[in-house]
Amino acid sequence: MTDTESSTEPEQPPVAARSDSASAKSAYAIIETGGKQYRVGVGDTLSIEKLTVEPGSDITFDRVLMVGGDGTTRVGTPLVAGASVQAQVEQQYRGPKIVVFKYKPKKRYRRRTGHRQSLTRVAITAINA
Repeated sequence: MTDTESSTEPEQPPVAARSDSASAKSAYAIIETGGKQYRVGVGDTLSIEKLTVEPGSDITFDRVLMVGGDGTTRVGTPLVAGASVQAQVEQQYRGPKIVVFKYKPKKRYRRRTGHRQSLTRVAITAINA
């Protein structure tokens, strides 16, 4: 191909950076509860291991591992000092049944047991950094 010939592929326009606020979450935190870590933002609803609180009451999560989303990110070592996440307890419930079936072939060994995990549904109301 020479310099005078044009390529058959159309020229792609440059990709513009998205700056609308809907594409990026404003503030988020990573909290630890029940031996698990969750990424939460204001307005999120999540199911966590059972907490001994009444539905409708407020709860504070002090084990905040990271806070970010507003242009700066604060990572704790292991926790972010002075950070907390406020949540409201919506519901205490039990999750779906999980069937555990043990089986050994040719030995007539079969055991069927089930388990339902107790859970708490919380709604995140505020992130205090």
